[in-house]
Amino acid sequence: MTTTQPVGERRVVANVLRGSIGNLVEWYDWYVYAAFSVYFAKTFFPKDDPTAQLLSTAAVFAVGFLMRPIGGWALGRYADRFGRRSALTLSVTVMAAGSLMIAATPGYQTIGLAAPALLLVARLLQGLSVGGEYATSATYLSEVASAGRRGFYSSFQYVTLVAGQLVALGVQIVLQQFLDAGQMNAWGWRIPFVIGAAGALIVMWLRRGMDESEQFRAESGQRPKKTSTDAATAAEVRESRGSLRILLQYPRECLLVVGLTLGGTVAFYTYTTYMQKFMINTSGISKSTVAWINFIALLVFVVLQPLAGALSDRIGRRKLLIFFGVAGTLLTVPIMTVLARTTNPVAAWGLMMAALVIITGYTSINAIVKAELFPTKIRALGVGLPYALTVAIFGGTAETIALALKKGGHESLYFWYVAGCIAVSLITYYFMRETSASSTIDAAEPTASADTGSGAAGAEPGRPMVTVRD
Repeated sequence: MTTTQPVGERRVVANVLRGSIGNLVEWYDWYVYAAFSVYFAKTFFPKDDPTAQLLSTAAVFAVGFLMRPIGGWALGRYADRFGRRSALTLSVTVMAAGSLMIAATPGYQTIGLAAPALLLVARLLQGLSVGGEYATSATYLSEVASAGRRGFYSSFQYVTLVAGQLVALGVQIVLQQFLDAGQMNAWGWRIPFVIGAAGALIVMWLRRGMDESEQFRAESGQRPKKTSTDAATAAEVRESRGSLRILLQYPRECLLVVGLTLGGTVAFYTYTTYMQKFMINTSGISKSTVAWINFIALLVFVVLQPLAGALSDRIGRRKLLIFFGVAGTLLTVPIMTVLARTTNPVAAWGLMMAALVIITGYTSINAIVKAELFPTKIRALGVGLPYALTVAIFGGTAETIALALKKGGHESLYFWYVAGCIAVSLITYYFMRETSASSTIDAAEPTASADTGSGAAGAEPGRPMVTVRD
């Protein structure tokens, strides 16, 4: 039998933990490729074979930018039609397949062009998975969180995103301590992919035990229907959920997601991924020192996310976004200009940390803000597709633009480009409504509770409900 009862905070934490750990594993698998590519490049892409080199280039492009929007559309639609839990389980399964394929694929000397071709397929799978993971995890974490604490719990999406990068770096450091360069090039690079595949399989099992969000259950018609009219209506809704036709009915919300994301994604890739190369190539700091600067700064950045998320529950999301917009617009150029002339590691860390504090105003709450814009029937697709397209166009090209301007002798123009992108988002933040005050997630809860009848009589105000199977 099934009974409906209020979710205690412990149950909420369990659901958030399962969703977040999966996000960590997915991003670990994503970053491991970049961290260990220096070791396996010769295995898959011999220098004397131009065809293999082209496949390598195509893999980087296709996986990084082409597949993420496709993943945002495909898995976002899947999540809106078949459930957040099912989509999250599928997402991590696809990632496990991609990691296992990389770990097990023989080298070019053994199977020829099939080696880089299989690597390309594996990265396409991983790109598809990452593209869908953002939309679905953002939606799930926002829906299962306790009302009044949604900012805090949804912030763990970026906690685990950055933690995945840190774990990948940690695995690399450990392997470098125990294996020499020859062993790393020969077979050691396969170990992190095996770890990633095993972790993904464990998460797949954990996610099967997650509660489906009550908002989706109510929207999908999983509750008993009192009349034939109710059943017919539910069937009609089920057919249209997660469709582009429905998404196009929310053009303003889609444009808001683009505006919210544009400055944030450019700043995030600049302050994190590109910052490491910038310190080495422009500031002139040694690679080993830069690695530690980035590791410590990102570790502090992880801690900042839930603190800022909790703050948004008290003062609202919009104020944090405006803080990011104003500070990013005014301070990006000074921070990058001073950092370019800095060789002191402590000073470099302080400047990077200042940039990360600024971007926290966006990263800590961007998931919940976007989720609060859309109704349940289109939430995962609405969050995922506009976001993924914006990241592909602006976030994915940020480093390319930076390096091109540097090569042309106009590196400082990139600082202004980043500030300009943030300024565009600032305009969006200024004119948008406070999403926490008119959240579509909280608006759905009274209906969900009303449908439960007497079974929900013991519900605590502001707490989500789930169906518990005996």
